[in-house]
Amino acid sequence: MVDILKFEGQNEIEFLKKFSDKDSCLSHLAFYKWSNGFNCPNCGGKEEHHCSKAHFKRCKNCLQIFSPTSGTLFHKVKFGIEKAFYVVFKMSATTKSISAEQLSKTIGVNRKTALLFQHKVRLAMKSSENYPMTGQVEVDEAFIGEKEEGKIGRGAEKKTQIVVAVEKNGSSGVKRMYVKVIENATSVELKKIFDKHISEKAKILTDKWRGYSPLSKLYDITQEKSEPDINFKVMHRCIQQLKSWIRGIHHSVNPNYLQGYLDEFCYRINRSIHKNTIFENLLKRMVLGQYFSKKQIKFAYS
Repeated sequence: MVDILKFEGQNEIEFLKKFSDKDSCLSHLAFYKWSNGFNCPNCGGKEEHHCSKAHFKRCKNCLQIFSPTSGTLFHKVKFGIEKAFYVVFKMSATTKSISAEQLSKTIGVNRKTALLFQHKVRLAMKSSENYPMTGQVEVDEAFIGEKEEGKIGRGAEKKTQIVVAVEKNGSSGVKRMYVKVIENATSVELKKIFDKHISEKAKILTDKWRGYSPLSKLYDITQEKSEPDINFKVMHRCIQQLKSWIRGIHHSVNPNYLQGYLDEFCYRINRSIHKNTIFENLLKRMVLGQYFSKKQIKFAYS
C-alpha cells in the first residue's frame, strides 16, 4: 500500500485544505485500516477481489464489501466524514478542545449527534495502560461537580470523586497525568490507578489520608501533610486546570461519562510536546478502535 502524506501541526486552515473532501479522508482511513494487509472480518479471508468503489475492499472469498469506516469508531457516523475528521482535529490538536454545544453550531448538526461522536473520540483517547509511570509521582484525590451550599471536600455527596496521579518532570513540570473516577477513597478504590498507571519502581508522594497506608506494602509511598502553597504544587495546579477546563468548556458533565472527559484531558496533556503528530495518532486510534453503539458507550468508560 502506498504511504500517505500525514498531517502535521495545529494549523486549522492547512488542515481544512488537506481534508477538504470525502476522498481525501477515506484514503487516509484506508491507509491505517489496511496498512498491514486486508483481513476479511466476515470470513477471515486475506485476498481481495476488484472493487469499483475507491478505497473500499471486496473479499475474494465471500465477496463482502468493506468501507474504510466499517467496524471503526467512524462506523455509522451520521454526518460527513469530512466533519468527523474536523471533530477529531479540534479534540486533539487544539489546546482546549470544543464543547458539544459549540461543535453543533460549527458543523451544523444537533447537539446530541455532536456529543455522541465526541464520546466515541474519547474512547480512542483512553490510555493503553501499557506504560506505567516510573519516576517521581504524586497522587491525590479530588471532587468534580457543581458546588453544593455548605459542603466541601468529602462532604460534597453529589460530586464525583476522582483520584489523580501526576508524574513530575523536574521540580515543576508534568511528564504525564492520569485520572480515574472512584466510588470512594478506600484503599481498594485508590489502588485502581496504581494498578493501571503506576509502576512499583515509582517514588510516590501522597498526603496523610489513611487509604494510602495499605498500599505502602506494594508501592514505595511517602506520606506527608498537605500544606497549601508549600507542597503538592504540581498536583494542585493540575487539578485546578482540570476543573477549570470542565467548567470553562463543558460547564457540567454527566457523571456516567465523566471518565471519558478525564481521558480526553489527559490525552492532550500527555502529548503536549507531540502536537505535531497528535491528530494522526488519534486518527489511527479511531480506525483501529472497536466500534461502540450508543447504548454501549457508557459501559465502555467503566
